Amino acid sequence: MSPQIEILLVAIIVSIACALPGVFLILRRMALMSDAISHSVLLGIVVGFFIIGQVDSPILLIFAAGTGVATVSLVELLHRTQLVKEDAAIGIVFPALFSIGVILVTRYANNVHLDQDVVLLGEIALAPFDRVTILGLSLPRGLVVMTLILVTNLSCIVIFYKELKISTFDAGLATALGFSPVFIHYGLMSLVSITAVGAFHAVGAVLVVALMIVPPATAYLLTNRLSIMLAISSLVGTISAIMGYFVAAKMDASVAGSMASMTGICFLLTFLIAPKRGILAIIYRRFRQKWEFSQTLLLIHLVNHEGKENEAEECNVNRINQHLSWNQTFTQNVILYAEKKGSIQIEEQILRLTNRGREIADQAFAR
Repeated sequence: MSPQIEILLVAIIVSIACALPGVFLILRRMALMSDAISHSVLLGIVVGFFIIGQVDSPILLIFAAGTGVATVSLVELLHRTQLVKEDAAIGIVFPALFSIGVILVTRYANNVHLDQDVVLLGEIALAPFDRVTILGLSLPRGLVVMTLILVTNLSCIVIFYKELKISTFDAGLATALGFSPVFIHYGLMSLVSITAVGAFHAVGAVLVVALMIVPPATAYLLTNRLSIMLAISSLVGTISAIMGYFVAAKMDASVAGSMASMTGICFLLTFLIAPKRGILAIIYRRFRQKWEFSQTLLLIHLVNHEGKENEAEECNVNRINQHLSWNQTFTQNVILYAEKKGSIQIEEQILRLTNRGREIADQAFAR
């Protein structure tokens, strides 16, 4: 395979591997936790390196996952004291753990490639140069590691899908059904930790957070179903990775930075044009509700004066604005809207209800 294809494959695998657990972080309102874990696992990597002496050992994943779980445990421990809120607890714990890791790296690991630049930045363009041979095939190490992590994440989600779903939306029900929300929670945090550290060397911490949070947040705007949300978030992450690579190649820019930017652009577009939760849809819905509410007020007014002696005065098309306390222009627009909807008709300058208009008014009275 050419280096370009290998870079794209690594990017796609990383994006899907990060998006899957990221969906549950979004649904559990723990988006900031991904940032905390992705930074605090540095301490676990450093400690594991000091003990093992190898930076490419898979055992480092165990140390990193342990640090991620420790981060979650410390945050919850602080939060349960009720002295600090959860976001404040996260802001206290992960900078402390991360700073310890940075100090250890800069003080004792300056002569190895486990330095702060590699951990914080990463460069997916260099992935093809770090290779490993498996069954006679020479493959990028990042591709192999992230493929294993993707398979692990996907397997855990498929096997524990029901437990994850119930504990995410109703922890009390999960407990009543015999599940352990605490066990599932820490298992999920372990997956997040392993995914984060596995993607460090390939793409860096910033892109890990972007791929783990932004695609699921984008999918959340498009669907309410968990299974579809998992699929959409993976698709958004894949599209962002592919687009980001070609934008970086065109502009001679950072590949990881371009991919992170593409996730932001995908979210922004969805934020604007999502069918139900997008800004434009919300503006249109409020605009329509305004005119429907005004039409209902008009119809109720007509019902109250229909067939009465003052009907000619109260329902006159030129004077009804005075009785509704509306300005003339707004009143004419409401009348036009009601005519277009078939709710009223004008007969000799008098507004009269149609059958449809009478039904709408009756429904308003019923409510």
